[in-house]
Amino acid sequence: MTERKPAGVSFESWVDRQIREAEQRGDFSHLPGFGKPLPGLERTYDENWWIKAKLEREGVSVLPPSLALRKEAEDAREEALEARSEREARRILAEVNERIREALRTPPEGPPLNIRPLDVEAVVAQWHERRA
Repeated sequence: MTERKPAGVSFESWVDRQIREAEQRGDFSHLPGFGKPLPGLERTYDENWWIKAKLEREGVSVLPPSLALRKEAEDAREEALEARSEREARRILAEVNERIREALRTPPEGPPLNIRPLDVEAVVAQWHERRA
């Protein structure tokens, strides 16, 4: 619980003193991200950064389901190519292919899907080429 600002002390110096004392007690040293650079500093400024970050954290997509699945398939392919093992790459591809097959059985809303399940063997061959 915070204390009340004493009379006769400027607000700024009172806040500064509380922050300094908290730092000395180590209250800030156990916060998540302590000692790490702030994420996103390398990106150009976007006034809606906080909205985009919230949507990403909540897993909300602003794309129609069919376009979101296309994006997911592209991302899964790249993730499979970066996988640590062939087994992991195959698992990633199998999961996205199952979602694609389900979408082909019952087409989602939005633009046409225009996507086929990923060729697991071709992607795995590329995975092997990258490691050679």
